[in-house]
Amino acid sequence: MGIFFRVYCMQKINVDWYIGCSGFSYRDWKPEFYPQGLATSKWLNYYSGHFNSFESNTSFYRTPQISTLHKWVSETPDNFVISVKAPQTITHYKKMTGTKDLLAAFYDLMLNGLQQKLGAVLFQFPPGFSFTEERLTAILEQLEPAFTNVVEFRHSSWWQPGVYQALAAKGICFCSISHPSIADAVVVTAPIVYFRFHGVPDLYRSCYTDEYLDTVLKQILQFEQVRRVYLYFNNNISASSLKNVRYIQQKILALIH
Repeated sequence: MGIFFRVYCMQKINVDWYIGCSGFSYRDWKPEFYPQGLATSKWLNYYSGHFNSFESNTSFYRTPQISTLHKWVSETPDNFVISVKAPQTITHYKKMTGTKDLLAAFYDLMLNGLQQKLGAVLFQFPPGFSFTEERLTAILEQLEPAFTNVVEFRHSSWWQPGVYQALAAKGICFCSISHPSIADAVVVTAPIVYFRFHGVPDLYRSCYTDEYLDTVLKQILQFEQVRRVYLYFNNNISASSLKNVRYIQQKILALIH
């Protein structure tokens, strides 16, 4: 069955580790991960027996029904955590302009639907969303500080000290990423690290080497202020993510023991 991680057995120096994949519903994970004959309706329950978190990409494309969120809650262990991606209407179409009501509705749905299992709320912006003071201000003023907010940029202009300082002042987490077109240094602007592994050099496909993952972990552990770490693998084609998540799990267990 593999290693079953719960939060209480993933603590190192007061750090909570949430490690999983960007989504769990991938048919090409069979039969390497999901057994033949296992109904898709049981996939999340099976997944949560191996990993302690997943990141929902479906919320980016369409607003989930609250019944779906409740189902996720009921099918996972008590200490399981679900991070959610904000709708593309907010980040890609409106680009944080006139999105106050949309944001409030999304926050409310996620809180009521996932309750104590709600992890981070991820705001991923498109590659053409370059830095401007106006855009930074819109982000700072609209994100609700009661939530764990994470911002992911795909334009290199956001990688600058002024952005880090502004986000840190509001407790907003800058998303570190491994992506073919972006630098992959670990950036910390809150007591949280949120790292997305998208696949390099082949986006969504490439499997990471153990040596690379060791380097990322070493960088994370250098930040003494970090109290929570989210690591999500989005290289889900051909199940590369599963291999990488299992390796990270083993490394964290070694640190704990």
